[in-house]
Amino acid sequence: MVKAVVGANWGDEGKGKITDMLAEKADYIVRFQGGANAGHTIVNDYGKFALHTLPSGVFYGHTTSVIGNGVALNIPILFNEIKSITDKGVPMPKIAVSNRAQIVMPYHILFDQYEEERLGKASFGSTKSGIAPFYSDKYAKIGFQVSELFDDELLEEKIPRVCAQKNVLLEHLYHKDPIDEKELLNTLHEYRDMIAPYVTDVSLLLNQALKDNKTILLEGQLGTLKDPDHGIYPMVTSSSTLAAYGAIGAGLPPYEIKQIVTVCKAYSSAVGAGAFVSEIFGDEADELRRRGGDGGEFGATTGRPRRMGWFDCVASKYGCRLQGTTDVAFTVLDVLGYLDEIPVCVAYEIDGKQTTEFPVTADLNKAKPVLQKLPGWKCEIRGIKDYDALPENCRNYIEFIEERIGYPITMVSNGPGRSDIIYRNK
Repeated sequence: MVKAVVGANWGDEGKGKITDMLAEKADYIVRFQGGANAGHTIVNDYGKFALHTLPSGVFYGHTTSVIGNGVALNIPILFNEIKSITDKGVPMPKIAVSNRAQIVMPYHILFDQYEEERLGKASFGSTKSGIAPFYSDKYAKIGFQVSELFDDELLEEKIPRVCAQKNVLLEHLYHKDPIDEKELLNTLHEYRDMIAPYVTDVSLLLNQALKDNKTILLEGQLGTLKDPDHGIYPMVTSSSTLAAYGAIGAGLPPYEIKQIVTVCKAYSSAVGAGAFVSEIFGDEADELRRRGGDGGEFGATTGRPRRMGWFDCVASKYGCRLQGTTDVAFTVLDVLGYLDEIPVCVAYEIDGKQTTEFPVTADLNKAKPVLQKLPGWKCEIRGIKDYDALPENCRNYIEFIEERIGYPITMVSNGPGRSDIIYRNK
């Protein structure tokens, strides 16, 4: 059976915890898109970890952690991440890296930085991890697949050809030093030696896993609103964040994905630029940011303060629809216990008209939130395991949102730990 864990919104929904939790009953956990530009924060018996490339189920000895062909693979970051967890006492995980995955090159990171500098105030709020230049090269067919690291003849022909193009941009657009071809070849040889123990035909591996009735968990990065087709374009990422892409990014048949757990926060947060209708500012935002998550709402990769907002029913309904949601996991509900009343964005007002359907970006930029306030529960809910034991106003908040997004909330997270979860029978 194949399950997917994906985000409904801008990312930062708490997918890492949900993946870590569901991985207990999985055999393979697959990252199928994106790169090290976003992180998943995990709190478990080993400690607190921010993972960027490794799947969030890496802490279980019975699982195999898979880097799919759809991932933007930064080999040194993966290598350092493996070391960072084993240094903290985590047993060496079983890892499989697709021979068809493509590599984030050192110059991709430079181009990302240089372009953001060049754009100035018009920049995209990139994490400067090389993701957009990486995917540009992938689709321009001048990227480097993992399998190519093991073909010296190919590298010696390809490196000068690619560098000729890159150096024109470096010298004449960005006024920077050109790429040294010999240095690049040496770097790729180092990458080859680092990654060699893990390289495999991932689609074949997962095909056999399906034949053996194993459970495969697909882990998405970011969320629906960062999808390049269906998100807040152009302030999006460069790979599809939808569960449907899991089939492509892992090499699986689409009909094998049977459960899609879409993660929603009990409030909203976002890192980076782009439309954010329910956003709040000032002291109100600072208070929610300080209390939020586990240790505050700051990006797991960048450390940037997250933009804060109230729960957005319009964006979340859309996000769940595009993901093909079977189950909603509702996270960080415990954070809201300090509020007397909790605003919820139930509609958008655009040019004087209200809508509950998520619009294209040009209209989104004009949208104003229509807020409805619900009474708070004013108490600590961590440690509660039974849904009926939650305060009435807390249950009312969950059920109000469930009704408006139209998808069943079957899991409620009321704390950062693996065991801080309430299951609802729907």
